[in-house]
Amino acid sequence: MGIYSEREVQAVPMTFKRRWTDEAIRALVDQDKGLIDPRIYADQDLYEIELERIFARSWLLLGHEAHIPKTGDYLTTYMGEDPVIMVRQKDGSIKVFLNQCRHRGMRICRSDAGNAKAFTCTYHGWAYDIAGNLVNVPYEKEAFCDKKEGDCGFDKADWGPLQARVETYKGLIFANWDAEAPDLKTYLSDAMPYMDVMLDRTEAGTTVVGGMQKWVIPCNWKFAAEQFCSDMYHAGTMAHLSGVLSSLPPEMDLTQVQMSKNGSQFRAAWGGHGSGWFINDAAILMAVMGPKITQYWTQGPAAEKAAKRLNQMPTQTMFGQHMTVFPTCSFLPGINTIRSWHPRGPNEVEVWAFVVVDADAPEDIKEEFRRQNIRTFNAGGTFEQDDGENWVEIQRGLRGHKAKSAPLCAQMGLNVPNKSNPDFPGKTAYVYAEEAARGMYHHWARMMSEPNWETLKP
Repeated sequence: MGIYSEREVQAVPMTFKRRWTDEAIRALVDQDKGLIDPRIYADQDLYEIELERIFARSWLLLGHEAHIPKTGDYLTTYMGEDPVIMVRQKDGSIKVFLNQCRHRGMRICRSDAGNAKAFTCTYHGWAYDIAGNLVNVPYEKEAFCDKKEGDCGFDKADWGPLQARVETYKGLIFANWDAEAPDLKTYLSDAMPYMDVMLDRTEAGTTVVGGMQKWVIPCNWKFAAEQFCSDMYHAGTMAHLSGVLSSLPPEMDLTQVQMSKNGSQFRAAWGGHGSGWFINDAAILMAVMGPKITQYWTQGPAAEKAAKRLNQMPTQTMFGQHMTVFPTCSFLPGINTIRSWHPRGPNEVEVWAFVVVDADAPEDIKEEFRRQNIRTFNAGGTFEQDDGENWVEIQRGLRGHKAKSAPLCAQMGLNVPNKSNPDFPGKTAYVYAEEAARGMYHHWARMMSEPNWETLKP
C-alpha cells in the first residue's frame, strides 16, 4: 500500500440522523401570526443544525482590519464553534483558515493574537506558513516514505487546514465557509446604509480603540442577536433603569427622564438583518455616552461631514441606533461597540466585543469612546449587565418542560398599518415594533430548513 492524498480518498459525506424535519423546523416560527416556539432557544438537536446550516453558511464577523494591520499579524477567533486563524498576508490580503492541524486535529496556534512568520503545531510539530500551507513535517522522509530515494508520495499541499472565504466591508472582516453562498455585499442586502451610519462617517474610515473584551453569558445567542436587531422596547421601558440612573447627575432622578416615543425600525428585504433608532431625541445617547460624545456625534465638523457623506438618509436625526447583521454581528452606532455572539451550545454564548471610532477623530474623543464603553457596554458595564441578567433569567426558565410548551409573542406592530417612514430606505416600521425580529426569525427558519442556495438566495 502507498500513501494516499486527500484528493484520492473520497470522504464520507457528513450525514446526521435528525429528529427535526425541515417542515417541523419551519413550523417553529410563524411570522404572519407573530409566534415563536421557545424550543428554538434550548434544543440541542436544533443547535447542531444551526452549526451546520447557519454558522457554516453565513458571513460571520471576525474582527476589524485594524486588528491585523501588518504582514503576519493574526487574531485567533471562531466561526460558530470552529476555531480559526485570521492572518494578514504579504500582499495585504487576509486569510482565514481552520485552527486545526490536519494530522491529529490539535490547534495550530494557541495564542489569542500576535505576529508570526509561521505556525507550528505543539503536538507533533507540523508547521504551516501564514497562508495556511503545510510547509514542514518532522521526519517526513522516514515516516511517510516506502522507498529510500525519490518522491515518497506524501504531498504536503494536500494537508493544509480548511480555508474560508474572506471579504471586508468598510473595515469589518467577515468570513464564510460556504463556496456557494452569495458574496458579502449581496448577503448584506439593503442593510448597508444602516451600517454606514457608524462605518462611513469620514473618508478616513474607522479604527479600533482598546482591546478585545471577552465574556460568557449563559443564554442562547439568539436572545442577544434579536435584541440588537429589533428591540428598542426594552430600553424604553424597564430593562435599563439601573443603567440610566447610574448615568444621571446627582440632582436628577428617574422621574425627570422621558424616553422617546418617536422612532423607526428597519427590516432587511433579505437576510434577517435589522435596526432601530429614535428620531430627533438624543436623550438615550446622552444617558449612555455623556455630553462629550453626544456633541461630537451630533454637532460640529465631524457630524457635518457625516451628514454630507451619508446623504441617503437623515443620519443627524438618528439616535440610540441598534443593529444586527444576521446571524451574530451586532453593534450600536454612536456608542460604537461591536460584538460577535459566538455560540457555545444552546444555553451559552461567548461575547467578543470591541470599540471603533472615526479614524481621524481627535485623540480625546477616541479616549472618551473607550472610557464610556468600559463604563457601559463591556463585561462589567452598567447597561451590559442589565441586558445579560434578562437573557440569563429567560434561559434559566427554559430548563422547564412547561416553559417550552407555549409559543412566545412577537406581534408588536403586526396589526399597526401605515407606520413606514419614507425618510429612511427599505422596509421600516414603528420603533416599538417587532418587524425586524420577525424578519430575523423567519430567515433563521429558512436557513435551517433550506439546504440549497437555489431556493435560499436573495
